[in-house]
Amino acid sequence: MVCANGETRTTKRRSLMNRACILLAGVAMVSVGVARANEKLVELSKDNGNWVMNGRTYEAQNYSPLTQISTSNVKNLRVAWSFSDGVLNGHEGAPLVVNGMMYIQSPFPNRTFALNLDNPGRIVWENNPKQSSAARSVACCDVVNRGLAYWPGDDTTAPLLFKNLLDGHLVAMDAKTGKTVWKIENNDIRVGSTLTGAPYVVKDEVLTGSSGAELGVRGYITAYDVHTGAQKWRAYATGSDESMLIGKNFNITNPQYGTSDLGLETWQDNGWKIGGGTNWGWYAYDPQENLIYYGSGNPSPWNATMRPGDNKWTMTIFGRDADTGMAKFGYQKTPHDEWDYAGVDVMMLSEQRDKNGKLRKLLTHPDRNGIVYTLDRTNGDLVSANKIDDTVNWVRHVDMKTGIPVRDPEYATYMDHKARGVCPAAMGYHNQGFDSYDPQKQRFMLGANHLCMDWEPFMLPYRAGQFFVGATLSIYPGPKGNRQTGEGSGQIKSYDAITGKMSWSKMERFAVWGGTMSTAGNLVFYGTLDGFIKARDSRTGELLWKFKLPSGVVGNPITFEHKGVQYVAIYYGVGGWPGVGLVFDLTDPSAGLGAVGAFKEMAHYTQQGGGVMVFSLNGKGPYDDVNLGEYEN
Repeated sequence: MVCANGETRTTKRRSLMNRACILLAGVAMVSVGVARANEKLVELSKDNGNWVMNGRTYEAQNYSPLTQISTSNVKNLRVAWSFSDGVLNGHEGAPLVVNGMMYIQSPFPNRTFALNLDNPGRIVWENNPKQSSAARSVACCDVVNRGLAYWPGDDTTAPLLFKNLLDGHLVAMDAKTGKTVWKIENNDIRVGSTLTGAPYVVKDEVLTGSSGAELGVRGYITAYDVHTGAQKWRAYATGSDESMLIGKNFNITNPQYGTSDLGLETWQDNGWKIGGGTNWGWYAYDPQENLIYYGSGNPSPWNATMRPGDNKWTMTIFGRDADTGMAKFGYQKTPHDEWDYAGVDVMMLSEQRDKNGKLRKLLTHPDRNGIVYTLDRTNGDLVSANKIDDTVNWVRHVDMKTGIPVRDPEYATYMDHKARGVCPAAMGYHNQGFDSYDPQKQRFMLGANHLCMDWEPFMLPYRAGQFFVGATLSIYPGPKGNRQTGEGSGQIKSYDAITGKMSWSKMERFAVWGGTMSTAGNLVFYGTLDGFIKARDSRTGELLWKFKLPSGVVGNPITFEHKGVQYVAIYYGVGGWPGVGLVFDLTDPSAGLGAVGAFKEMAHYTQQGGGVMVFSLNGKGPYDDVNLGEYEN
């Protein structure tokens, strides 16, 4: 841990007092403090004026009970205000709103801004970190950042915001002033390990993952003490049970998923040391079960011939104890992944009755591999596994007893063979987009891709800090799109996890990369790569409203209430994996790991930008008072 240069004596004294209190108070007092901090964050997340974490609440449903904006009046949405953060590249994730403040996070160089919603035209503070520009050269798929995490503070430490820097550092900032409180190195960019995901706060710890599987990085998740930055635990995705925090009760309810020593035995030689499994996606948390949920990513390299075996525990949904990090269960969705179906996508929690009428605590996860998985989140039982689209072809079905996908050998990948027409493509039928669940309708609103590919592997050596992929890809719209024009590569869907049926499905010109947000006003909002924010009737899929933004969207919308007015906000700023051609001015169709060819037409519809746009009915907002913020002399 290193302190900020501008740290005050008061901050230092608080830090020292906090450490002393921990030592003197004992475990019982610390436990009480942790519980209070967690309860405070839960209460904040229930307030309609806040969007205090990614997904809004620990259930990660991306759903709001607000109804001021509804199907009857959404056509009257207008811009209330906007903000440019001065940074191009892909703006994934969403801003946070806490107690009348909006916190905005940019891609590299990872600038953070605080705006007061009463007068958002004035920047309250900015945190502009200095970091190594070398991180740009080892970032896989644009220099994105998926957002911030908020901790509400306690008796010894003021409220904090946390952010990840591309160069591998985790930073704690004072939420009131923006000053850096502590900063630690979580990743080593010398081996290609970067940070693009959003941190996640549970109790008095902040969790963060890792990026860089395309460079042979061995993935891990780490928990740090929010007060000091001290490491509490770290769990790897591959290797020994000890390093993975796997104990004797792991998968005790579902031993068919695998139990001990598989992080070593399912790899040839020492392949696990450079085996991928990074987790740069999203988290969810169940306070009653005290379990955090997330997915590990693709194995490394992409060329599956070079790593025989199931390659556990990459491509896995984990449930881990929040205090110790010990894994309670792990379900591997794509053993011996052959297509880069990284499994880090959103985890959404719900309580529903299964097909037998039993009320269960569920976790639903739309995966890159084209399957939507629903598990019992208390023990990992597989409840359903259904195709996002009927054009998924690499897998015939998932065996519900074993959990193992039954592959179609026609779409396998191996040396001296070019696999053609594999659906989905490596970009998945779903990717990093944060989707939503409407608990009233018991429907998941999925922003999906519709992309297929040709895949040709090649051999290559591992060199630290260099790309370690071993495959050439050609990516194009799936059967329901238009391969000749490069359009029809996206879908928006309403999904029932119990029946497996889609209530409705609509095509989009390009992939719906950023995800969805649902409201009790019977609306689902989402952004598009060609630069629109749209609202559909969540019951029927009917398009009710859209607005052309300055740039394409790879983030997800949020909504909040301020002074009696409901607002909808969304980042604009095209980029991410779909936008690498625009971002880096690439023209070779195979460049960008196949993304340039997949989105060759996007430049005709949008260009780079960077900021947030905020909407309300009839544009009502703080600047209805034309004198607000005016200079007075």
